[in-house]
Amino acid sequence: MNDENHAPQSPEASAAAASPRPAWVGWLVFGAIAIAIFLLALLFASVVERRQEALIRPPLMPIDRFETDSSQWAVNWPREYASYKQMEGKPTETKYGGSYPRDYLDITPANVVLFSGYGFAKEYLQARGHIYAVRDVTATKRIGAKTPATCFTCKSPDVPRLMAQFGAKELGNPDAPLDELVLAGAGEFYAKSFAEIKDEIQHPIGCLDCHDPKTMRLRISRPALIEAFERQGRDITQVSHQEMRTLVCAQCHVEYYFRGKDNYLTFPWDKGTTPEEMEAYYDQYDFADWTHAISKAPMVKMQHPDYEVYRTGIHAYLDVSCADCHMPYRTEGGVKYTDHHVRSPLLNIANSCAVCHRWGEEEIRARVEGIQDKVQEARSRAEAALARAHFDIAAATEAGAADETLAEPRDLVRQAQLRWDYVSAHNGMGFHSPQECLRVLGASVDLAQQCRLECSRILARHGYTEPVQYPDVSTKEKAQTLNQRFIEGNPPKLLSPDRS
Repeated sequence: MNDENHAPQSPEASAAAASPRPAWVGWLVFGAIAIAIFLLALLFASVVERRQEALIRPPLMPIDRFETDSSQWAVNWPREYASYKQMEGKPTETKYGGSYPRDYLDITPANVVLFSGYGFAKEYLQARGHIYAVRDVTATKRIGAKTPATCFTCKSPDVPRLMAQFGAKELGNPDAPLDELVLAGAGEFYAKSFAEIKDEIQHPIGCLDCHDPKTMRLRISRPALIEAFERQGRDITQVSHQEMRTLVCAQCHVEYYFRGKDNYLTFPWDKGTTPEEMEAYYDQYDFADWTHAISKAPMVKMQHPDYEVYRTGIHAYLDVSCADCHMPYRTEGGVKYTDHHVRSPLLNIANSCAVCHRWGEEEIRARVEGIQDKVQEARSRAEAALARAHFDIAAATEAGAADETLAEPRDLVRQAQLRWDYVSAHNGMGFHSPQECLRVLGASVDLAQQCRLECSRILARHGYTEPVQYPDVSTKEKAQTLNQRFIEGNPPKLLSPDRS
């Protein structure tokens, strides 16, 4: 036998071989494995549960194709409806927006002058949000005996319901697709008065305005947008889902006017959606919303061209939709749904802005408000120039200038105010497209000053070289009292009795 194969072990190795492994080590390993298996089982169960939650199930309850009461949709879509109802909560306010009914005339009395002779000089409040749409439009001081039903168009899902009823009679087919019925019945709806239709409008902006109740797909329920696309040679049914998340908003958040004696609601987009292109459209038809009581200029009131302004901004370029910021996605368990508490993103920064912009909430807010402050400064300069331009034209009238002589300054102030209102009337204080808004406001100031310069030449030709005596319009009350004097044909004297 070879002794080399049986070398004696060292004392340390012999001791280790003789010592058994402690029993608790085995139990520790067993326990760790058992805990790991238990946790994996929990994880698996959670994943299965979340997947079940996320499954698209058939609606629990069928919804009528013309169901205008959003609470009836809540059985099938409780999360969306619960968030929608949050709009009824305490009014929200940001520096320049929110659902707070701030009085624009009180904050900026120059607006009373700019809208002299028009309803917006009587009352101009910030909108409180979708859920208050019907209550607010019926309570505003701008409503009168001659107000057309067209003013209800964007305030309630009862509007497409009524249009469809009129369309069913026109087509003789109540089962036709909604868009066909609405298009067929829109004219009859617009031809009615506000008073005639008022009792039929019961529900504020809600589910039916944007969704097909059978499939829940987004759809266009108002004819003006469909018709505007058709005149541009576009088929609105072929747009992407992401674009539709903006277009359902563009049904209402746009510039529009009431065309013809039947007050047919129309978007002036045939030449484009910039203020210059919409102005060219209006000029083609010699359209004016009203004649200014101070300057006697034919004026256009821009409504709320949010979509038109948005289209020129960086978010539109990056295909960010309105809903991405104002109705961001939320998750609950494994369910992802759209937050229907429509509001300023500054009131929901974590779920809207911060999804893309990796700064702190306060820095995001400061950046947004910094942009808005600059637009507000430029807007204020335009307002001041416009108010004086209207008074300058009135002073030239007082001096004896003929209407033919005043045609040019009146056209200039019309152009200037349309551009100012393009920025002023849209929501967001320029944030949707700050460069474009500043460009447009710069053009507004330039045109207003051209108007004032021409008026000074006219005054000089009539022997007046002293400055115009501008009235005190430092408060809403003073401005409204002054407006009434012009409306009644008893304006104050604007020229010094002593000519140079």
